[in-house]
Amino acid sequence: MEAICDRGNVETAMRAVQRNKGAPGIDGMTVEQLPGVFARRWAAIAGELVEGRYTPQPVRRVKIPKPDGGERNLGIPTVIDRVIQQAILQRLQPEWDRTFSEHSYGFRPERSAHQAVAAAQAYVTGGARFVVDMDLAKFFDRVNHDRLMAKVAERIADKRVLRLIRGFLRAGVLDNGVLEASVEGTPQGGPLSPLLSNLVLDELDRELERRGLNFVRYADDCNIYVGSEKAGRRVMASITRFIEGRLKLQVNEEKSAVDRPWNRTFLGFTLKEKAGFPRAVAAKPLVRFKYRVRQLTRRPRGVSLERMIADLNPLLRGWGGYFSFSQGHELKVLDGWIRRRLRCLLWAQWKTPARRFKELRRRGVGEKPARAASSSSKGPWRLSLSKALHLALGNRTFRDLGLVSMTEIAHA
Repeated sequence: MEAICDRGNVETAMRAVQRNKGAPGIDGMTVEQLPGVFARRWAAIAGELVEGRYTPQPVRRVKIPKPDGGERNLGIPTVIDRVIQQAILQRLQPEWDRTFSEHSYGFRPERSAHQAVAAAQAYVTGGARFVVDMDLAKFFDRVNHDRLMAKVAERIADKRVLRLIRGFLRAGVLDNGVLEASVEGTPQGGPLSPLLSNLVLDELDRELERRGLNFVRYADDCNIYVGSEKAGRRVMASITRFIEGRLKLQVNEEKSAVDRPWNRTFLGFTLKEKAGFPRAVAAKPLVRFKYRVRQLTRRPRGVSLERMIADLNPLLRGWGGYFSFSQGHELKVLDGWIRRRLRCLLWAQWKTPARRFKELRRRGVGEKPARAASSSSKGPWRLSLSKALHLALGNRTFRDLGLVSMTEIAHA
């Protein structure tokens, strides 16, 4: 506990919480207020921690939509509790992480989702043509506190730290003014929860290693790679018994399956059934991305093209940065599709044939093609492919307006 409360460790934790920003907890304190509150109150809080008297506050429940239409519960701790959790994390993670499985990639330093996808791809190219795709139902909500604390106690002797961690687990949830007790689960939203989740699932990793299975796990997404469908069904049945009987967790039967890897999605990617099994963006992320772009570029928004591009760019940077790991050409195709939508919008905004003719001519289009396009009865979507609009509103035009190119991100 003294190491956790070390001034340098806590100040590092405070800076990490400030960088991560995030919403206030139940007390309404923001990360911007943290330095002043820290200066006034930290000595008293540190005293309570060292004496084993500190009591974490309940978390604030926030529901966020899931891509499948459901909702995910987030538990937002107070800013002070986030600093304390981060301080604990900074002391425990370096010690614990080196004991975790090499097949675990989620929430770990120097490890990423891209590495997990590459490892899965390597198993398939190595001959594993079936995957046991296991999904844990509401994993973060169903972690057994007693089993988790028993695992923590195997690694920590300081009873003050054990009491504090259990306090965070049992702090309760404030939902619309009603306090709910926490009898199981590790609330998503606190810095410590990912480390505790890896500790829970390390037991699964060790069981899979003991059986000599090829697997990749990222948080609660676990894929096991086998040579035949029969072997996959046998593994699915036996590992399900282990997860539900030993770990007291539940396998989501609707989302879990034994299938070909190219029929499944892992961390937003899938593999193509062709030479080398190249990585590609899975269908669902593509659908969600296009839906979001359509929302940002819909005609009734009534904003300027520059504002629309400014709204688009954060999505393009994030999406392009993550899916640049694809070995397909999706980003190039999507870049072209986005520019086409923006051409349609401008064409619709110009409205009259006279205005359209004037704008095309102003942008260097010859008189004959400009007149043909401006007087055409074709709709904006078809005309967006015309030579006149491509010349007037080419790639360079959108680059000058600041539109991010996901293809360039991928090649950077």
